[in-house]
Amino acid sequence: MSSRICAVTKSNEAETLSSSSSSSSSSSSSVDMSLSPRVQSLKPSKTMAVTDLAATLAQSGVPIIRLAAGEPDFDTPKVVAEAGINAIREGFTRYSLNTGITELREAICRKLKEENGLSYAPDQILVSNGAKQSIFQAVLAVCSPGDEVIIPAPYWVSYTEQARLADATPVIIPTKISDNFLLDPKDLESKLTEKSRLLILCSPSNPTGSVYPKSLLEEIARIIAKHPRLMVISDEIYEHIIYAPATHTSFASLPDMYERTMTINGFSKAFAMTGWRLGYLAGPKHIVAACSKLQGQVTSGASSISQKAGVAALGLGKAGGETVAEMVKAYRERRDFLVKSLGAIEGVKISEPQGAFYLFIDFSAYYGSEAEGFGLISDSSSLALYFLDKFQVAMVPGDAFGDDSCIRISYATSLDVLRAAVEKITKALKPLRATISV
Repeated sequence: MSSRICAVTKSNEAETLSSSSSSSSSSSSSVDMSLSPRVQSLKPSKTMAVTDLAATLAQSGVPIIRLAAGEPDFDTPKVVAEAGINAIREGFTRYSLNTGITELREAICRKLKEENGLSYAPDQILVSNGAKQSIFQAVLAVCSPGDEVIIPAPYWVSYTEQARLADATPVIIPTKISDNFLLDPKDLESKLTEKSRLLILCSPSNPTGSVYPKSLLEEIARIIAKHPRLMVISDEIYEHIIYAPATHTSFASLPDMYERTMTINGFSKAFAMTGWRLGYLAGPKHIVAACSKLQGQVTSGASSISQKAGVAALGLGKAGGETVAEMVKAYRERRDFLVKSLGAIEGVKISEPQGAFYLFIDFSAYYGSEAEGFGLISDSSSLALYFLDKFQVAMVPGDAFGDDSCIRISYATSLDVLRAAVEKITKALKPLRATISV
């Protein structure tokens, strides 16, 4: 490792050891400071870990190219930010309704009707502190100990851990890059049992950018309809970041799926509002009420200021209007550049993303090679560390998403940064070619 990266890594390890030592020391005294098995079994988010490490390295003076975080590089649209500022100036700074302010829930109902063909009443909407909270509460609301949660891989890192926190069992169904990482209905059918309680779908997908065509979703829906206990979480947080000719279909709009589906969405991605922490759930009234009960005992309602900004965001027009369209245009330009540039590298496999702002690239042809001054590259984690250590490019290893053959790149950054990244990635892979058969 380079000296500065090594120093930061050792510093992080020292903090961990210090914490462990303190816990161990305390456990030998009269006070039991041990952690619960539930928390100890929880895996930390690798995307957050890589993002935090990259930020720490940058702060220490290492010129890191950061392609790990799933966060738009655009500012929140001005009209949206002004709505939040005005909420503060007008004193709209107190607790809101636990379920969300009526104005926002009514705006969400209009959005779902006009854009997704879904009819909901405000009491079928729950506004939360980000879509992550919305998903977790939905999992907790419908899963009992021993239930199975069906998750196609590659998957967003929190799905499996949230299932485990609900004492449910994640059942992973691998997909193939040759199938654009889309779930094969036959594979789904083969995994369903009497314990199957929940299927989690994400389209457009994090980490792959894949978009499920309506015809495939209809096949999946027909299989689900045969299983009375099986419900669906449809994570649609990236719905507006989509590249024509691909189109978005809300799973709840399919025949017989409305009552089975909990639709998750939010403001972080399309509206560049990650720091505002605002998401929502739409679904059957009794499930939304159950999630609201959970939220009332955990966080209470979302920020009143953020909710006013959310109303303004939904007022930008269909699919975010021209403001979001300009962002999507930039994302598409970046995607096209990366697909062309990285796809030209020998041994690299790419499924062209149809949405979101990620590339999930198969670098497995380079596994088994030795990198001078680094060592063996055996998997996605060691390759990602090699890119970071030797070439200062931060990406997330695919094993975090359930597919160790790939690495995720976020292209939510400028073209200039991406050009520099491609140059470094190409340079990093070049000396490895002689040690493998591609």
